[in-house]
Amino acid sequence: MRVSIFDVAKKSGLSVVTVSRVLNNASSVREKNREKVLQAMKELDYRPNSSARSLASGKTGIIGLMLNTLHDTALDAIVTEVNDCLAEHDYFLALSISQHEDTFHRSMFQEDRVDGVILLSPTNADIYLMELKKRKIPFVILDNQQRNPTVPSVIVNNYKGGYDATKHLIELGHTQIAHIRGSEPLLSSRERERGFLAALEEAGLEPFSIEQGIFSITSGYEIAKRWMESGQLPTAVFAADDFIAFGIIDAFKNEGIRIPRDVSVVGFDDQIYSKEFHPSLTTVRQPVEKIGRQGVEMLLKLIEEPAKRNIIAEFDPELIVRESTGTPRRDNPSDNLPIKV
Repeated sequence: MRVSIFDVAKKSGLSVVTVSRVLNNASSVREKNREKVLQAMKELDYRPNSSARSLASGKTGIIGLMLNTLHDTALDAIVTEVNDCLAEHDYFLALSISQHEDTFHRSMFQEDRVDGVILLSPTNADIYLMELKKRKIPFVILDNQQRNPTVPSVIVNNYKGGYDATKHLIELGHTQIAHIRGSEPLLSSRERERGFLAALEEAGLEPFSIEQGIFSITSGYEIAKRWMESGQLPTAVFAADDFIAFGIIDAFKNEGIRIPRDVSVVGFDDQIYSKEFHPSLTTVRQPVEKIGRQGVEMLLKLIEEPAKRNIIAEFDPELIVRESTGTPRRDNPSDNLPIKV
């Protein structure tokens, strides 16, 4: 039969509360009583499980993480880092995945289910925040899509990412540069576009075009097809994410438009496929390990010190230059498009 905390209490002749305090390393326990509990644990070969630790600390030892999708290797890498970092602190991770934020699973927010919650890239954090604050559950938002200085968050400097991507294309000699935006409500989309425009303005250039897209391969493919059908191509494209970039490259390659000889393409996120794609994709890498680890450290501090002041941590992304960008051709890549009769 498995030895329980109650067996230790009986063996030591002390209360369950005292045993719990010993398990929790409480300083209020008399040294004589601490030795009795430790001796009883040794004689019974008792190893405290998560339930015992929970009883001892008044915590569940579980952190909840809520996100919209795992069909994104950048988000998956953040989740992996969060899980590894929590394990280092003897916490377990509970995932809740919902594509529809207005119908999220509220059971995670019930009393005593989790010690804290991490929200990963929510498009509308407000629907969570009201519930979390009402129940006094510590939380942190990773990749916050709203400007809210009163909410503990870890964010990426998307403006710098958009600027660096565009600056790279300008330094290669491109002047006809297009941008495909990400989904409209997202702050990250707006900031990447703002960086794109700032780099062009600094160089005295106008955008070839700015297209509204969504973070999907299909979106990039369809917009690139429209450019080809119009008979006018940019010499370079900054896509708001790698999936859009994959769609652009696929559409161009199908029509014999060569990457990067005819058109250079830059993505954003550095999805795991980016270096495997042909040609490998120049992109802006999100510091996923730093985001995940910083988020865990912030949350655990909030759990230990609930009154702690909210912190906003920001990390810079990194431009990763690969094979999909190069110097522009002297002639116009549109000259290679098939003539429509």
